[in-house]
Amino acid sequence: MHIYFSGIGGTGIGPLALIAKQAGFEVSGSDKQESAYIDYLRDQGINDIHIGQTSQAIEEVHNRRPIDWLVYSAAVAIEQPDAPEFSFCRNHDIRLSLRDELLNRILEEKNLKLIAIAGTHGKTTTTSMVIWTLQQLGYPVSWSVGAKIPFGDMGHYEPGSEYFVYEADEFARNFLAFHPAVSIITGVDWDHPDIYPTRESYNAAFKDFLDQTDRAVMWESDAQTLELAPIASRMVLSPSEPAIDRFLRQAGRVNRLNAWQAAQAIAMQFGADINRVIATLNAFPGVSRRFEQLIPRLYTDYAHTPPKVRGALETAHEVAQENVVVVYEGLHNTRQHFIKDELEHLFDGVKRLYIVPSYLAREDPDLELLTPEKLSLMLSQETKPKSEPSELNGTLKAAIDQHLADGDLVLCLSAGGGGSLDEWLRKQYLGPDAH
Repeated sequence: MHIYFSGIGGTGIGPLALIAKQAGFEVSGSDKQESAYIDYLRDQGINDIHIGQTSQAIEEVHNRRPIDWLVYSAAVAIEQPDAPEFSFCRNHDIRLSLRDELLNRILEEKNLKLIAIAGTHGKTTTTSMVIWTLQQLGYPVSWSVGAKIPFGDMGHYEPGSEYFVYEADEFARNFLAFHPAVSIITGVDWDHPDIYPTRESYNAAFKDFLDQTDRAVMWESDAQTLELAPIASRMVLSPSEPAIDRFLRQAGRVNRLNAWQAAQAIAMQFGADINRVIATLNAFPGVSRRFEQLIPRLYTDYAHTPPKVRGALETAHEVAQENVVVVYEGLHNTRQHFIKDELEHLFDGVKRLYIVPSYLAREDPDLELLTPEKLSLMLSQETKPKSEPSELNGTLKAAIDQHLADGDLVLCLSAGGGGSLDEWLRKQYLGPDAH
């Protein structure tokens, strides 16, 4: 079967393309722009990728090898509901679907049980921790995770595996397509207002997700938020458990909380010795763009909601105390409007704050563009004098270099993707071919 992935450079679609290739499907795809991740996919052997999502390009692919199924990302459907690729498929009777249909097909064909990690924040790190730990404990496992990991591909199908570990995103209600054997809920804090217009609608989606999972591990605060009655199949954890800080060694409490959830879920589902699980987690090598150190004292992090930003800052202050400098790139102008009230005090306590233009995608054209200058004006009286609207240019690099020379920790909060702060940093500090 030949599957064509539209938006193949995305962190949800790209790993699925890798999985499909490893599972025996023929794979091709397209994206609107080149990116470091497109290069990564080509390195993994997916070479038939076209930049520019046109009917002519997909027709050329189809003429060479007939396409059976087009899988697209939610972002493509939102940005281009009448995309030329979609029209081509409808005119040629080619199946069209979001990624969840294909993943469910693979789970069913390969008889895989699903371990799903869902939540507003901490999904990628917790998913990566589960994958790493199961690998080290000797369990063959397949997976899909939304970031590069140093111990495998972002998406991987392992022949003979019994479990599939999945970063289950709530955006576009993706996670509601699945019925996991185990779910880890890392946190529930209203996000994606374009999909969930109210906090109640967001919470309702998580309740529905839990109703269709066999066993779950979650925090007591989230169980209270969702108004869940205690049941035997749901493990509810307390963040005040002394063992979390006594036995786990990850920098940053948010990472120790992620590790604790991963440990409890693995011990519960696999009957593994909890002490051995914790020892394995303490050797976890980390994950790309989650407090990832590019060079000494220069870090990049995907934190883009207030809870994620606070967690990244907590980790940075734990490492460098008061010597923390932040470069902030908002993920979506729409989200900046949604969180603008929380931005006021979000960066209180940092030594210096540089604000670069937000990364734009899936935007509401009716919303005012919140430029770095406008975002700076929203900050508290404490932070405003320490903030500086900036661009991705030589002036910003010189400022970062001076902070590093002074011994500061520079934390760059970046959206990622083509043209982002993260990509700029890698080119500036790791070389033009870095990704």
